[in-house]
Amino acid sequence: MKIAVTGAFSYSGKYITRRLLECGENIVTLTNHPNRLDPFEGKVKAYPLDFSNEAELINNLRGMDVLVNTYWIRFDKAENTQPRAVENTRVLVSAAAKAGVKRIVHVSITNPSADSPLPYFWGKAANEKAVIESGMSYAILRPTVLFGKEDILINNIAWLLRRFPIFGLPGDGSYKLSPVYVDDLAELTVDAVYRNDDYIWDAVGPDEFTFKEMVEIIGKSIGAQRPLISMNPRLALLAAQFLSLFVRDVMLTPEEIDGLMANLLISNEPPRCKTSLRDWLMKHRETVGRNYASELMRHF
Repeated sequence: MKIAVTGAFSYSGKYITRRLLECGENIVTLTNHPNRLDPFEGKVKAYPLDFSNEAELINNLRGMDVLVNTYWIRFDKAENTQPRAVENTRVLVSAAAKAGVKRIVHVSITNPSADSPLPYFWGKAANEKAVIESGMSYAILRPTVLFGKEDILINNIAWLLRRFPIFGLPGDGSYKLSPVYVDDLAELTVDAVYRNDDYIWDAVGPDEFTFKEMVEIIGKSIGAQRPLISMNPRLALLAAQFLSLFVRDVMLTPEEIDGLMANLLISNEPPRCKTSLRDWLMKHRETVGRNYASELMRHF
């Protein structure tokens, strides 16, 4: 099969591409970072992900059997806004349909809603609508917080625990999340590539923790248990923004706090992914959080 993967040199796209190559498929990537280190030794041809040039997108997607789309942005920066990301996704999906792509596997988020006050979640809902109405066969996968060697949230919580004597929780930390291992998501994605039916699945791991429990587990795993202090959410955000100045990154956004505290990162569906965060942390306890993971450095 000929399969296009957006962001094959990035995070989740890299795991998906690795599995597809192991299946013997012919993979190309559409990327905003053509000069990023190629983990596939030239086996994946890179084309620009230029949303301003629909004709080029159509040409690059022509002949592809499947498009696997992992494109999104975590937060607004300059012209890279979430409403712009919605429009970009519409352009990409339309280009795929015009190019004759037969199927699209689209990575979304749990609990998207067109009525959400949070741009991240209503944007994801708008993207799903574009996929469903595209005329292509589709699978939509809705992960929560990803963890793995290159993840940002779990790693940076560990980084903070290693370096500071206390850890501030937005609110009381009782809100819940179900982390999912990035390679488990990749496995579900590859399975979706080979199916023909249309479906929407949550992609969550076997654990459901409160945020406070998750921080405690991370601290215990890496040998850095700290007092956890409940803070007003906006004060916690202010503290994260202050630390962001020193790491030259965006550690946390208001929307991420609101999404967490609204319990939008859990699922009512049975877990389809098998890897426990607790078990993964024990295997990687010596390395997780040793270095800070920068969103800005990775994407901008």
